Amino acid sequence: MNTAFIALGSNLNNPIYHVEKGIRDINHLLETRVIKRSSLYKSKPVGPQNQSDYINAVIKITTNYEPIELLDNLQSIENKHHRKRVKRWGPRTLDLDILIFNNLIINHERLIVPHPEIVNRDFVLIPLKEITNYDFIIPKYGKLLQYI
Repeated sequence: MNTAFIALGSNLNNPIYHVEKGIRDINHLLETRVIKRSSLYKSKPVGPQNQSDYINAVIKITTNYEPIELLDNLQSIENKHHRKRVKRWGPRTLDLDILIFNNLIINHERLIVPHPEIVNRDFVLIPLKEITNYDFIIPKYGKLLQYI
């Protein structure tokens, strides 16, 4: 089994619903289970500020999927939530990002892990800290606590 951490975010059409439903949808993927989940957090948008605040969370999962298979499944869930990729950092119904996958460093044309902005985003770091321990190591970057 693989272990991954997934960030969830939404700021359109009842964001709390989309994040909560996104967690349930991930838990219903074949051979995938949500092991831990953070609280929901409210954050200002990255990029254009003329949009609503986001609701964010981080979950820890176990899965038999390999990284690209997991990405494909997460994008399928985003599509079911009517995710539109119109504008970079624009509003969205559901955004699902693979933050960490095992202890791998992945540089694939479709997927970079750990997520390239993981250490720059409090709306990811704070919920990640909530569901891990004080010594949690982010592959490539080191201890989580040095970034909070």
